[in-house]
Amino acid sequence: MRILLVDDEAELTDPLTQVLSREGYEVDVADNGIAGMELALQKEYDLIVLDWMLPYKSGIEICRELRSRTKTTPILFLTAKDTVDDRVIGLDVGADDYLVKPFELRELLARVRALLRRSSAFDASVTETEARIKVADLELDSENQVAYRQGRAIHLSEKEIKLLYFFMCHPGQLLTHEQIYQYLWMEKEQPNSNVLAALIRLLRRKIEADGESPLIHTIYGKGYRFGEPSQEIMRSRS
Repeated sequence: MRILLVDDEAELTDPLTQVLSREGYEVDVADNGIAGMELALQKEYDLIVLDWMLPYKSGIEICRELRSRTKTTPILFLTAKDTVDDRVIGLDVGADDYLVKPFELRELLARVRALLRRSSAFDASVTETEARIKVADLELDSENQVAYRQGRAIHLSEKEIKLLYFFMCHPGQLLTHEQIYQYLWMEKEQPNSNVLAALIRLLRRKIEADGESPLIHTIYGKGYRFGEPSQEIMRSRS
């Protein structure tokens, strides 16, 4: 998943970029409002972490302009402003969450995960009406719990369907173990790591028959990547 971090404090952005990168996120950084706005318009991000006070263009201005352009990317505000009125202003212009400086990195990571999880759940609910999703030569019909590859039908369990759907919604992206756990299981019922590994093996066995190119790629110590990095997702209604 890709995150845009817009903040002019290098003492914050440098360690935060390192931490987010270790978590498996791709991070772009801008140190002023104009550069941040340009990146937000040029690229698609899963989350924007935005400082309130920035050179040239404030975080409030950026957020307001993005929302006016119907950009729905989740936005997390970072700011030293901690009054109720300040929070109301930030939320009113379209921010999704608000974190007051100074803060601990682990708290910011928790907010990041929550926003991304909320966004993924929303995306999934939106795409439920789309009967088929295709990446490379694999097509998934989630409504009927079956996939198709090179003319053969692949029958999948409910959990396999959910995992494959998650992969196919993020082709070419590194999905960390934690992101997959959070998507497949509620926090209180998350199993041990062996369960996910076993589920991945079962899914591979079904969608990667002899002579077919592998689609699920293990990124050791981090997670998994599905399909080719340049592969774009294609959807068609039944």
